[in-house]
Amino acid sequence: MTPADSGDFARHERWMEVALREARLAAEAGEVPVGAVVVRDGAVVGRGRNQVESLHDPTAHAEVIALGAAAGEGEDWRLTDATLYVTLEPCTMCAGAILLARLGGLVFGASDPRAGAVISTARLLAGNPYGHRVEVVGGVLAGPCGRILQDFFRDRRDGRGGPV
Repeated sequence: MTPADSGDFARHERWMEVALREARLAAEAGEVPVGAVVVRDGAVVGRGRNQVESLHDPTAHAEVIALGAAAGEGEDWRLTDATLYVTLEPCTMCAGAILLARLGGLVFGASDPRAGAVISTARLLAGNPYGHRVEVVGGVLAGPCGRILQDFFRDRRDGRGGPV
């Protein structure tokens, strides 16, 4: 995995912008602003944003919601021909969901030095026990993806938002 060195940089940025729109919707709803989209054959087949607070569900992360929506779209729940675009490096739970979904690719924006399980605190996708490889690209639109989180938590600390 290298920071967005793929020849598909423009395509990755375009889909990450769609994931950022989902993150903005999460922020507007008072959720931690993480957004995700699953793309297959040039089309979004699943989208998600954090909904932990609104659904009172600790598993309602953007990635899990997007993967669930995408898996329900086709005749096969395996997403080997799809790519997940997510604004923040996935946590342990979401990395597990990526493995279980047999996802073909992962593109993330900002790294998460506290809870990221792809490159930061662990490398869960590197030792995939399911026999396939998840292609990973990190750092796509890392600046905007990180800023939306920084702004959200700064507003919370300054008393301009509800608890999260």
